[in-house]
Order: sequence, then C-alpha cells, then structure tokens
Amino acid sequence: MMFLYDKNNHFNMANIVTFCNITAGILAIYFITHQEFFGAALFAWLAGAFDILDGKIARKYNLSTEFGVQLDSFGDFLSFVIVPVMFIYFGVIDGKEIYFLNTTFVAFVFIYYIISGLRRLIQFNLNTDAGEVSKYFTGVPTPLGAILLWLVYLAWTFEFIPNENIVLALVIIVGYLLNSKVKIPHP
Repeated sequence: MMFLYDKNNHFNMANIVTFCNITAGILAIYFITHQEFFGAALFAWLAGAFDILDGKIARKYNLSTEFGVQLDSFGDFLSFVIVPVMFIYFGVIDGKEIYFLNTTFVAFVFIYYIISGLRRLIQFNLNTDAGEVSKYFTGVPTPLGAILLWLVYLAWTFEFIPNENIVLALVIIVGYLLNSKVKIPHP
C-alpha cells in the first residue's frame, strides 16, 4: 500500500481521488443524457468534493507532480466544463433550438463556453508549478464557473429567469469570466 504515498506513482492517493472526480463526472453525463437531473446533480457535486479532496491530499502528503496537475485539469475540464454545459443544454435548451434564431447560435454558445473553460485550464497549468498554491486565481476558476451555471439552471427551473435566451446570455457571460482578469481568492 506504499504506492498510495509514492509521489511518482500515477495511482497515488491524490491521483486516485482525481480519478474518482473523473468517474463522478462521467456518471453525471450518463444521468444528464438520460434526463435524470437529480442523479446528475448528485454526481456533479460529488465530483466537486473529490476535486477539493485531491488537492488537500496532494499537499498534505507531498504528492503534487506535473502528472497530477495535468490529471486534475482533465478532471476539472470534464466535471466543471463539460458537465455543467451539458446540464444547461439538456435541462433547458434541448428540443427548443427551433425557437431560437437558429441552431448555429445555440451551438456557438456552448462551444464558446467549452473553449473558454479549456483555455482557462491550459493557461492555469502553464502558470502553475506542481505543489504551488497562489493566493488568488486570475479569472473565475472552472469549479466556480460550474457553480454559477448550476445557479443559472436553478434560477431557470424556479422561473426567476423568464426565457432560454437569458440562460444563453448568462452562459456567455460566465464563459467570459473564466478568462477575465478578475481576482478570486484561493480557498
């Protein structure tokens, strides 16, 4: 069991928890595509818990490596970029594209968010050394972006947002904030 504490083992304890984040993200996607939004939400939030835990474990047991940084970003991309945008699409937009100006605009909104999230994660990796934690994030981190999209979904569900066009506008705004210069304190 010493491999769990071996910094150079790709299956150390921190990375296993990151793999759990990825697994939870995949299961969230499964539930989203089957219109089971409660199950999807549970796995999405579970992915968030694993994301918090993997970093704490990596720092506590000195398990931070370049591999772990890249793996964590892949998990973040899946769980905090792909899952929330799919949640919005399948929960709010799916089947209603015909009512928009055209399907191309809907596709643009979701592709824009995905590229914004991917760019944000790549830039974060380029600016971060393994094991280093800065006081601030520059731009909204992808987990916070996911929470903001979750709030958009809830606001639409409880009819605080009157139509899907506003939802799409908010997706664009959150996508923009991912790569903005806003400073967000690191927890």
